[in-house]
Amino acid sequence: MSRLCVWDELPAQTRVAGYLSRAVASDAVSHAYLFVGPTGSGKITAAKALACALFCDDGGCGSCPTCRRVLSGFHPDVHEVHPEGAATYVIQQIRDIIHDVHLKPVQARRKIYIVGEAERFDAPSANAFLKTLEEPPDNVVIILMTRSYDAVMPTIASRCQVVRFRPIPPSVAEALLVQRSGADTAQARAALAAAGGVVPRAEDLLGSPGRLAARDLALDTLKRLAVMDGYDILEAARELLAAAKAPLDEVKSVHSDELEEHRSLLGKQSSTKSLEDRQKRELTSREREGLSEIIGVTESWLRDCLVVSQGADALVGNTDVADALVEVAAVITPRAALTAISAAETARKRITYNVSPQLAIEAMLFDIQEVLRCPR
Repeated sequence: MSRLCVWDELPAQTRVAGYLSRAVASDAVSHAYLFVGPTGSGKITAAKALACALFCDDGGCGSCPTCRRVLSGFHPDVHEVHPEGAATYVIQQIRDIIHDVHLKPVQARRKIYIVGEAERFDAPSANAFLKTLEEPPDNVVIILMTRSYDAVMPTIASRCQVVRFRPIPPSVAEALLVQRSGADTAQARAALAAAGGVVPRAEDLLGSPGRLAARDLALDTLKRLAVMDGYDILEAARELLAAAKAPLDEVKSVHSDELEEHRSLLGKQSSTKSLEDRQKRELTSREREGLSEIIGVTESWLRDCLVVSQGADALVGNTDVADALVEVAAVITPRAALTAISAAETARKRITYNVSPQLAIEAMLFDIQEVLRCPR
């Protein structure tokens, strides 16, 4: 079936899509929203759909140059913001946002700020942001996102219209991914396992040879991990980090095109500092996503070992490496599997807290190897 508009990208959140599309049609869009829902429920997709609907001359057709820029993450008036501090948003980051909010849009009539992990505002950063959140310029819409309403500071939440997202059942996510990407069921399931159940990330994974290669390398490393020596593990960690960074070349190419377009629209003498700063932040974010994806592959493989050990083969995500799963599942206990999964979760937290990715991945591999060598 042909795509009708951006709201069709939210078939599992029809209530949310209807609410937001009616707000656009009636010119009743709020200055600030708080999107609440689990990872993979479509919060980012909905935020970008809202931006398309506000920017597009056809109400969010999904196919015009404006919509394509928004959906691909390269529109100069859509700003995705993530915490730059180890545990929180930092004051300087908030000040930069406040300054940027009052600058004119580059291309569109409005500016959209998509602010992730709203639960990571602490008191100083929240206090710095409150006035802007409560009374931004008329042409600015701020969308904050969180997994849990209760985790967000009340002073932040009270200034936003709350939009709640339901969890998407795995079977629905799998069907969506098959429809959008053309992948078969096994490929879709494996991609979702690596992407933490987030359909857009899984779709991006399937469309990126570099990211698929990183997934294959992570699985091959896990398959051989039990027989590696210390040097092998250190080398494997370096290779995984290099594989996580390889797809960034695709992003850099798009960034180059974006800079050229910016100069063609505003003149070669126009300042590109704001755009270049945003691109640097995006590269950092994409690099973290690549590392997160490798950890996600690791977690999914370990979960597969656990479910196979318990006779629940139908729940396996990585069916293309079933031989290695069966071998490990034959000897691993639930306690050992959970210990190994915890090692992957710890690596994710360490990277979030700015521990060297090399050290975090190395420690994760050594900890998982210990479990695989003594799986009881």
